[in-house]
Amino acid sequence: MEIFYSIINGLILGFGLMIPLGIQNIFVLNQGIAQKNFKNILPCVITAAICDTLLITIGVLGVSLLILELAWLKITLMVIGLFFLLYISYTNWNIASLKIKSKFRTYSAKKQIIFTVSVSIFNPHAITDTIIVIGGNSIQYSENAKLAYTLSCIITSWIWFFGLAYTGNKLGRLDKTGHYIKLLNKIAAILIFIVALYLAKQIFNEVF
Repeated sequence: MEIFYSIINGLILGFGLMIPLGIQNIFVLNQGIAQKNFKNILPCVITAAICDTLLITIGVLGVSLLILELAWLKITLMVIGLFFLLYISYTNWNIASLKIKSKFRTYSAKKQIIFTVSVSIFNPHAITDTIIVIGGNSIQYSENAKLAYTLSCIITSWIWFFGLAYTGNKLGRLDKTGHYIKLLNKIAAILIFIVALYLAKQIFNEVF
């Protein structure tokens, strides 16, 4: 049962954190809109997914190893993660629609990889999501459940980037007003708030 809940938590959390259109998602979406053929977007999509896989893995393993040495950090990190989740949920709910340019610049495969790495690895928001939120959330699980949780977050990441690029390639030009982008942020806010409630319950169980 713990493994089942960890998979569901990973899917919801991963999806909720992926939806907000920050610099990484905007770049993938823009390339999806700009490139005529979906296969031309693959360098960008695969690079983004690999970068997130690395960050998620480092987040879960790094936090887990730290907890083994300093057990008192468990509650602290869970509380910090809770506040981050609430903040992200609030921000996503109130965020204004992002303006998407009507003209997009296409990049070669090499430039796609370079730019994608730069907006993925050197993105403070991505680091916060993986280390504080995803890594912190992994604390509550035993080894098998933690592995299932990590894999579900990674799989969600891969599905999201492929889906985002495909959507941009097929439908991005239809949303000039940013209405659907705003709707996605609202959905993300609700999903993240649900995860925050679950984490709050885990904190309560740990303390009391």
